[in-house]
Amino acid sequence: MFTDNTPEQIDEAMQQAWNAFTFYRKYSFAQRANFMRTIANELENCGDELYIIANAETNLPEARLRNEKARTIFQLNSYADACERGNWLDAKIDTANNERTPPKPDLRKTLTPLGPVVVFGASNFPFAYSTAGGDTASAFAAGCPVIVKAHPAHEKTSTFIADLIFAAAEKCNMPKGIFTHIYGKEFNVGKELVMHPCTKAVGFTGSYKGGKQLFDWANQRNEPIPIFAEMGSTNPVFLLPEKLQHDAEAAAKIIAGAVTLGVGQFCTKPGIIVGIDSEGLIKFTNTLSIELKNSNAAFMFA
Repeated sequence: MFTDNTPEQIDEAMQQAWNAFTFYRKYSFAQRANFMRTIANELENCGDELYIIANAETNLPEARLRNEKARTIFQLNSYADACERGNWLDAKIDTANNERTPPKPDLRKTLTPLGPVVVFGASNFPFAYSTAGGDTASAFAAGCPVIVKAHPAHEKTSTFIADLIFAAAEKCNMPKGIFTHIYGKEFNVGKELVMHPCTKAVGFTGSYKGGKQLFDWANQRNEPIPIFAEMGSTNPVFLLPEKLQHDAEAAAKIIAGAVTLGVGQFCTKPGIIVGIDSEGLIKFTNTLSIELKNSNAAFMFA
């Protein structure tokens, strides 16, 4: 249904984002915060159609989607509050002292926005780590336009939420190019986005392989840029002897719940379990095996 954006379209989008940056970086914290709160309001009032679309694309149940939507709204409002406080600027004033030898100069330091930020949507969090998620909210708070590449697994969902952001941008009189929505199933789309000279940072949540590739591209540029990546991992869990001796079955049930949470598709699930060979470890493994066999089947992400 959705066609990958061409290099020419990506270049045009990035140029518009840079033009928007020259204006948006000067917007007051109150203006930025109002924009993010307006996005949150659009998301809160969008109705149940979003759940229907997201469920059809991801197989995530409505209860999970409702919770994640609430989390996304919370993130937008929280970043808006933090933006207004301004303490994140880390502003410092080191006044001059001409009586020192040599004289001490007057130094003023603060954090400043980098420029357009490319955000790659996550497969397993279609709301909270995708189109209007934390990376997008933090970039807007910092004074940076955002270019979102929709995840191919839920492009309709991403488009629906992108339209909400466009509506909020119009209501808040944001500059053209403050937000852009890009499609791309092929790797070259991601490469075009990361390598474009107007891109100044990238946000990514996904696999190690995908994140490492973005990192490599970012460092191959004439001007390397930061990649803010949360990548998949194999998470180790260490079973201490005393726990196995006194509470092996309870530990196994907790681990089973963690492994099967979200049909085993959460990045935080245990991947390697380490324990000292003992009767407690045998009891643990037997209980874990039974718990996993008895877990309920469910649809995985589409």
